[in-house]
Amino acid sequence: MDAEVLSRWQFGITTVYHFFFVPITIGITWLMAGMQTAWMRTRDDQWLRLVKFFARLMLINFAAGVVTGIVQEFQFGMNWSEYSRFVGDIFGAPLALEALIAFFMESTFIGLWIFGWNRLPRALHLACIYLVAVGTTASAAFILSANCWMQNPVGAVYNEATGRAELSSFTDVLTNPFFLATFPHQIGASLMVAGALLLGVSGWWMAARRRRAQDEAGVEPDTGVWRRSARLGAWVLLFAGIATLVSGDLQAQVETRYQPMKLAASEGLIETEDGAPFSVVAIITTEGTGNDVTYHKALSIEVPYVLSILARHDPNATVQGIQDLRQQYLDEGYRNGDGEADQLQEAFASELRDMPVDPVPDVMVSFYGFRLMIGLGVLAILIGVVMLWLTRRGRVPKGGGFFTVVMVCLPFLPLLANSFGWIFTEMGRQPWLVYGVLPTAAGVSPGNGAGDLLFTMILYTLIYAAVAVVVLKLFIRTIREGLPALVAPVTSGADRPMSFAY
Repeated sequence: MDAEVLSRWQFGITTVYHFFFVPITIGITWLMAGMQTAWMRTRDDQWLRLVKFFARLMLINFAAGVVTGIVQEFQFGMNWSEYSRFVGDIFGAPLALEALIAFFMESTFIGLWIFGWNRLPRALHLACIYLVAVGTTASAAFILSANCWMQNPVGAVYNEATGRAELSSFTDVLTNPFFLATFPHQIGASLMVAGALLLGVSGWWMAARRRRAQDEAGVEPDTGVWRRSARLGAWVLLFAGIATLVSGDLQAQVETRYQPMKLAASEGLIETEDGAPFSVVAIITTEGTGNDVTYHKALSIEVPYVLSILARHDPNATVQGIQDLRQQYLDEGYRNGDGEADQLQEAFASELRDMPVDPVPDVMVSFYGFRLMIGLGVLAILIGVVMLWLTRRGRVPKGGGFFTVVMVCLPFLPLLANSFGWIFTEMGRQPWLVYGVLPTAAGVSPGNGAGDLLFTMILYTLIYAAVAVVVLKLFIRTIREGLPALVAPVTSGADRPMSFAY
């Protein structure tokens, strides 16, 4: 493997790993803010116990997310220096704002929230966790705006004197159609992860409490608390799932217009068709090399007209296929679904025509990444609906081995759906770092050797594996400890300990 491939693998491994922690942090902080609000409004201390319990999980996750995210910042300069040089004027702006505004807000107010129990007025303390939630959401917004600019490079011009892309309108970057569709989709997906975490942990504890009550022939008072948390998680999972599906439909419309090749690859659509079908499963093969490559469907199970409905909201609409889009690029350079290109893309059209860039991404990765995202997300939503039915009118699920396995696996379903969604998003953008402008091969650092990259990739992977083991053990131990007891705070004395309760 050469330096480009190893650089991509290294960044992909660190990014996917870091992204395991991101949606949990975004979603759980909002749910904790909601539970703390419920406690303040009702004075029901069971809400407080839930806040403290899930706060420990959130803090473990937050720490791991910060540690794993720092590596990515260094890779922009060390592995992708040509990319950073070319787009630093644009890409650096939202990243700087993310660090200076969003991350500082998160880290400052999470500290005040942790150590402010019994020290800050209750309303002010509640405001701190809301500001943490706002900070995590703002962080996602800035990062997504940068990534969406790579998907659709608006608000930028090319400076021939410096050989760099320069920002012409930050407003255009923040109102990028890709960003306006992706941001609500990601927030909804993050809330799905948080809802699934609440439901999975609470469902597991309900089953454990029920077994214990049966063994001891007694009553487990915490069962009602876990049922409350489970229903909250299930409702969040359901409504966030609906919001994610709706915003995903909006993303499909944007993708149809600005990245028709990614759409065709994700659907395995070889030839342009009117009333295009949706392929449930497919195997795509290639024949030939270079500019003579042709694509074939060796296997396909299709549902008629569905792809045209998803792409254009019209069952008879025309959807462009891989072969026609590839030939169009070879003849005219990059064009979006409307036959247009942004200013930056136009500036490089003639130069790119002479470069050996195959505009087709990895079709099988795009195809099944998209389906795994949808399938795992929908499965999680269905489990949430079933749990709402099982816990209706004060009922508690009977539990059992299968139920316990489902509850343990549930948080991983939307979490993996998030990861497969991002794998599809990034792999479907290939072969571009900046869509229609900068090929991936042109963005790598020229001085990096394959040996150095392979060594650091192995090192990062081993370190991240160790971190994963530590985080998983801390999660399991914290979950098994269960709800904390309510402890009256020490209000005076020189040896007053730090307290995590009012």
